[in-house]
Amino acid sequence: MNYAGSVVPMDNPLSIVLMVLLDSSNPWLAVLKALYIAGVWKVLEKSGVKGWNALIPWVREYKLACCANREPEGRIYCLTDFGVTVFSVLAGVTGMSSGINGNTSNLMMVLLTVVMLVEIIYAARIFSGLCEIYGRKKLWVLLWLVAPYETIPALIWGFNKEYQPSWKVEDIKAEMARLATSGRAAVMDEGLTVNLKERSAWEFLHKKVLLRDIHMSIPQGHMVLLLGGSGAGKTTFVNAINGYEQAKAEILLNGTNMYTQYDKMKYDVGFVPQSDMMRGKDTVLATLLDAAKLRLPKDVDARQRRARVEEVMEIFGLTPVQDHLVEKLSGGQRKRLSISMEFISNPSLFILDEPDSGLDGVMARELFVQLRKIADSGKIVIAITHTPDRVIDLFDDVIILAKDSARTGRLAWYGSVEGARQFFGRERMEEIVKAVNRKEEGGEGLADEFVMRYAEVQHG
Repeated sequence: MNYAGSVVPMDNPLSIVLMVLLDSSNPWLAVLKALYIAGVWKVLEKSGVKGWNALIPWVREYKLACCANREPEGRIYCLTDFGVTVFSVLAGVTGMSSGINGNTSNLMMVLLTVVMLVEIIYAARIFSGLCEIYGRKKLWVLLWLVAPYETIPALIWGFNKEYQPSWKVEDIKAEMARLATSGRAAVMDEGLTVNLKERSAWEFLHKKVLLRDIHMSIPQGHMVLLLGGSGAGKTTFVNAINGYEQAKAEILLNGTNMYTQYDKMKYDVGFVPQSDMMRGKDTVLATLLDAAKLRLPKDVDARQRRARVEEVMEIFGLTPVQDHLVEKLSGGQRKRLSISMEFISNPSLFILDEPDSGLDGVMARELFVQLRKIADSGKIVIAITHTPDRVIDLFDDVIILAKDSARTGRLAWYGSVEGARQFFGRERMEEIVKAVNRKEEGGEGLADEFVMRYAEVQHG
């Protein structure tokens, strides 16, 4: 079997495993591999990562991804690289075993090819990010991708003092930790108080912090716009507020803890997801009556439920179509019905995830005008929308979430709409989102700058 330019005896599976792990049985290529590891050791140290990680296969590539600010890509790359190793071994074993069907051997080779292609794609993303961090041209990626030429950039970048990263992994973490908001939002007897220290999950054998240090107090009667780029944590944030996914936090609605008294408070929070789960063959009235059974307390009788349903249909203009099938409703009517289902319980806090999705400008405007009326009745309305500027005049405040260099959702602004414009130096909300979005997502990559600045404002 030819591998890395040398012929390796394949008399037993152990030789295949050793060949794959060592990359080659050719001593010259082994020397180049050792030099590559030495170069990577220095590159890791320059970025504030322990150099000995370069000695461990797969960990080495994952740490390089962290240095390149491409940690999620690093996880996938490591998994695919491990897959290449496994399928290489299996392909070798099936190829040397006469008792194994040829189709099995061919399948192993196909799987190996597919996994290798995925590995190359993610490796290119990682080394492209490393070029950005080091301020070098993307042509370097070609050398990083091809063994044994990967030794060249590893040695140059590692040992040449002129090649320095624009930031270090540990420095960024330390800076973000320094600016962590130590204070707490004042608890409001009437309104929503959020003191979220951390929302995390375990991914790839390590803790991934999804949200950190989000503190705010939202008064009753306020309509709040929630903005942030892809992956900034908007959905995670609203799930933490409504108690669906609890965080390391204290969430109080009108002075009552949402987590410790969830069974009591769940009727006081309405959450409208982007996609509805309504049955098309049911009528509007039947749909709302079913929702009333689920959303209203058990001690509410049938007569009271019917009265509440009729009241909600009147509020959202659904009375004329109460006998129509859901599948026959227009897009705007269906959205209003979806919102009505959650409004049945008369919640104090109303959260909506893209309620204007799929609606034209006029219909979207009408929908948000109705939400404005709900807020004016003393409710708190929090809405996510990807087209904020067409309805921004209806909102009191805006929350801006941004993904920092550690890929953690942080609070870049909470306050008035006009205050956000002044803070970010941009007139349109979409321009603000673009400013905090990462460059590879079409943004300006200024998330860290604004997160740090806002943290300093909070510190006073």
